[in-house]
Amino acid sequence: MSAKPSAAARVVLVTGVSRFLGARVAGVLQAEPGIDRVIGVDTVPPTVPLGRTEFFRVDIRTPGIAEVISSARVDTVVHLNLVTAQIGPRPKMKELNVIGTMQLLAACQRSPDMRRLVVRSSAAVYGSSPRDPAVFGETDEPAEAPSSGYAKDAVEVEGYVRGLMRRRTDLRVSVLRFANFLGPDVDSPLTRYLRMPVVPTVLGFDPRLQFVHEDDGVEVLRRMTLEDHPGCYNVAGDGVLLLSQALRRAGRPTVPLPEASMRLFGDLGRRFAGLSGFSPELLRWLMHGRVIDCSRLEAELSWRPKYSAESAFTDFVHTWGHGHNPPLEALDRLAGLAELAGRLGGPGR
Repeated sequence: MSAKPSAAARVVLVTGVSRFLGARVAGVLQAEPGIDRVIGVDTVPPTVPLGRTEFFRVDIRTPGIAEVISSARVDTVVHLNLVTAQIGPRPKMKELNVIGTMQLLAACQRSPDMRRLVVRSSAAVYGSSPRDPAVFGETDEPAEAPSSGYAKDAVEVEGYVRGLMRRRTDLRVSVLRFANFLGPDVDSPLTRYLRMPVVPTVLGFDPRLQFVHEDDGVEVLRRMTLEDHPGCYNVAGDGVLLLSQALRRAGRPTVPLPEASMRLFGDLGRRFAGLSGFSPELLRWLMHGRVIDCSRLEAELSWRPKYSAESAFTDFVHTWGHGHNPPLEALDRLAGLAELAGRLGGPGR
């Protein structure tokens, strides 16, 4: 389907510009001849050059974001500020995701210059459950709605976006439910999990996984910013990988743990081995997986992703290196943690 005619984006604001996705999206948008200004906002300065993107150190939870949108006469907002990794207290993460989005949307609602909003959401809104359908379409409801972490935040964010759409029917709004990102620049709970020298898995589970390569994710966001494609869309590469297939291809040895032990393993790893922890939503995904149908996006854009799930994972492995036999002390440390988690998570706990 070709893009519907609409006013071209002239002044674009990108949130979360100090992270990999925001920086890359700002970079491709500033190269577009039809865009006069690209403004990037975040709470911390970017660590990479942003070219002609103008950086403003603004917390979107504050009224400062409304001042930027109004004074710059922003007509398009690309909201990429969904925090997926919990750093520090959970309430702070929720504030950044939910309260920040509320302030941003309120600023968009008040601005007479606003024409288009593009929101990064997550396929995590579908949850992960043994009772899920084999494939999720955009209109499907999860068997068990997410009840914690960034997945619950993403559900709330989408709810506030729908509220804005009711109040500003003139806005063209695109919501993108991305599968997990992989690529050379991606640092996330998933990529840290996949890079562990010995990878713990949940005993008895081998989930189906999907990925989206960062290059394809950036291209979708570019198209949604420049063209008129309102609606909600799933975004992922073609095909699926089983977790066991992915770990074999990455050359990572595994340690299967019972579910109860796995829940304790992340916290023990953080405290005693310097490893990444497992959020509840990541753990459920590592048990039950999730597959989304992206045919609506492909039909709307007349486009298919360059990277399949398999090729995106292959590129990730090439970037971060194939696994090798870990030092014996690493194996001993992981074995000790597994044994401790097993004792703490055993029957009667």
